[in-house]
Amino acid sequence: MFVILVYDTAVERNPKVLKTCRKYLHWTQRSVFQGELSSAQYRALMAALEAVIDPDHDTIVTYTTRSPDLVETSTLGLWRGSPGEIL
Repeated sequence: MFVILVYDTAVERNPKVLKTCRKYLHWTQRSVFQGELSSAQYRALMAALEAVIDPDHDTIVTYTTRSPDLVETSTLGLWRGSPGEIL
């Protein structure tokens, strides 16, 4: 599946969330990631993030689709991410 993940977390948790997301997805923009994952990888990512965030204060939103070809994207301004290697 193709996943777009967006997070809004407290400053003190940002580094852990960022590091966790970079293990699974490509960094696109400050708090945005995207990439293709298997169902098992998606479940592992969500479990790892659940262990890091405070659900009373932090938010993680994911959008999933079967293929990146089904998502139309456009960028205005500076492109911050790259489809390079995942850490």
